[in-house]
Amino acid sequence: MRISIFSLVVFLVLISCGEKVIEEPKNLIPEEKMASILYDLAILNSTKGTNPSFLKKNRIELMPFIFEKYKIDSLQFAQSDVYYASIPLKYQSIYETVEERLTKEVEVLEKEKKRKADSTRKASELRRDSLKTTIKLPANDSLSKK
Repeated sequence: MRISIFSLVVFLVLISCGEKVIEEPKNLIPEEKMASILYDLAILNSTKGTNPSFLKKNRIELMPFIFEKYKIDSLQFAQSDVYYASIPLKYQSIYETVEERLTKEVEVLEKEKKRKADSTRKASELRRDSLKTTIKLPANDSLSKK
C-alpha cells in the first residue's frame, strides 16, 4: 500500500514537471540572476537573524536593497519566483546553485578563521618564547622562595 501511494505521488510530480502550469512572464529573471538574488537574500536574511543592528545601522532594507542592486521590481521578482516554482526541477536546480555558493563561502570563511587562529596561536607562542629567553630569573630569586 505504501509503495503504491509513493509511486502515485512520484508519478504526479513527474507529470506536473512536464506541464506548464504558469506561462513564462515577459520579464522573466534569468536563472543565473535569480540564483544570485536568492544567494544575496540568504546572506542578508542570515545577517538579519544574527546581527540585525548591522542592517539597521547601515539602513539596509532587504527587498528594496535587492531590487535596486539587481535593477528589478517586486512584480518581476514575484512573477519569476512563481514561474520557477511551477517547474520543480528548474527551481531545485536554482536552489542547488545557491546552496553550492553558500557552501563554498562557508568553506572559505572557515579556512580564513583557521588561518587567523593559527596565526594568533603562533604569535602567542613566539611571544611566550621571547619572554622566556629575555627574562631569566636567578636560581635563588627571592620570589621563588615565597
